[in-house]
Amino acid sequence: MSGETTRGASAERHDVVVVGAGPTGLVLAGELALGGVDVAVVERRTERTVVGTRARGMHARTLEVFDQRGILERFLAEGTVAQTQGFAGIRLDIADFPSRHPHGLALWQCHTERLLEDWVLERGVPVRRGVSVVDFTEHAEDLEVALDDDSRIRARYVVGCDGGRSTLRKRAGIEFVGFDPTTSWIMGEVRLEEPRLGLRDEGGGIGPAGRGRFGVVLPEPALQRGDDPTEDQLRGAMRAAYGTDFALREPRWIARFTDMTRQAASYRRGRVLLAGDAAHVHPPQGGQGLNTGVQDAVNLGWKLAQVIAGVSPDSLLDTYHHERHPVAARVLHNTRAQVALSTPGESHRALRELMTELLAMEGPRKHVAAMLTALDVAYDLGGGHPLVGRRMPDLDLVTPEGATRVATLFHRAQPVLLTFGERAFDLVRWPRVRLVTAERTTGWELPVLGAVPETEAVAIRPDGQVAWAGDLDDPSLPQVLSRWFGSDATGGREAPGR
Repeated sequence: MSGETTRGASAERHDVVVVGAGPTGLVLAGELALGGVDVAVVERRTERTVVGTRARGMHARTLEVFDQRGILERFLAEGTVAQTQGFAGIRLDIADFPSRHPHGLALWQCHTERLLEDWVLERGVPVRRGVSVVDFTEHAEDLEVALDDDSRIRARYVVGCDGGRSTLRKRAGIEFVGFDPTTSWIMGEVRLEEPRLGLRDEGGGIGPAGRGRFGVVLPEPALQRGDDPTEDQLRGAMRAAYGTDFALREPRWIARFTDMTRQAASYRRGRVLLAGDAAHVHPPQGGQGLNTGVQDAVNLGWKLAQVIAGVSPDSLLDTYHHERHPVAARVLHNTRAQVALSTPGESHRALRELMTELLAMEGPRKHVAAMLTALDVAYDLGGGHPLVGRRMPDLDLVTPEGATRVATLFHRAQPVLLTFGERAFDLVRWPRVRLVTAERTTGWELPVLGAVPETEAVAIRPDGQVAWAGDLDDPSLPQVLSRWFGSDATGGREAPGR
């Protein structure tokens, strides 16, 4: 934070301003709108991206999240279901995982952004394009954001989803800790004559992109920087890898990425929060970037909505950093390992062959695939039942209203107390929590862990993570409900514990 914003006409006002209309920012805006928050999005790009961009698909946990919000069919209708998981290009099939969606979805980020923006606009969220954040000034009750068109917006909170070069992060003085790039890759969508399809040991390769076009991702012979790679540079990378450029022509787009790895020291400073690439950048090996950002947004959205509504204390927002920072740190760690595994040389080739053997075994395959897909994420919420802190399995249910499943209970991003049996529980102190009494018709099973003990009831957060599991007479249940969802009795003053 620095400087004083220009005083003049009254500033536009919202509860929250989201900076950036990429997947992370759009999902966060949608989550906040579901929570009744007056939210606006500002984006420096004047128009939606209309061609392929770096993220080429989604993993299983992101598909589950979109299923929970009732929007998954939009993406399935345009994408291609595929076993897209891979560790440094070593294929990892998850068809046997206990998930409603044990697969990935191949879909260029430009289409993902379009579908998400349509969803956000349906919720009445304004998306203002062609403006960038210049600075902000924090006040006692809100902050004032200055934009490069000399306008201002006042908001109670602002969330930076503005990428790895985040202006908001820099102006907030949040350190971006990590490693400088040592290598780079160039990628594009082009036409080729008789290309050699498939992955390469050193990373990347050539694959079909539809309609006679091909997607190319290749390491560059030497580290290159900058966001504007040329067609000649793409040809050079192809000749270095294959000895030919396959008569490359008609590039639709060309981009570059490096192995730079950095993470924000804190995801929050006062009324400023960070999510997605503004909070963490890493190589795209394993395809985890978009997915990690989307799941940041789903973790933060309901918490920020409750704080805005006054049912939870401001300290609830601190749990966002406590929960999501370790998840991204693990992503940074495994992507660095994947880069090392793809480094050319006989020693690395031997290591890669050994890893290929290991990942063909059931235990290692499940461990690494669950990590890449975020199906194994477990927040430290105090232990107890194995489900606590983990995603709730999407059980088939029979309720008094009819057959349903767990995912459909979260279309409104509302916390749920799901009970199995005849005993009742009075939720009058927790009016935001929905009580669902059901019979289940499928078993309790998690990736890697396998079957877990059954329980009488489960308290599930709006992000689909289990906050508590046990018997309804457990004395800790009222404490957990108040801690995470506020209550009439406490006025939301009880801060959540870790």
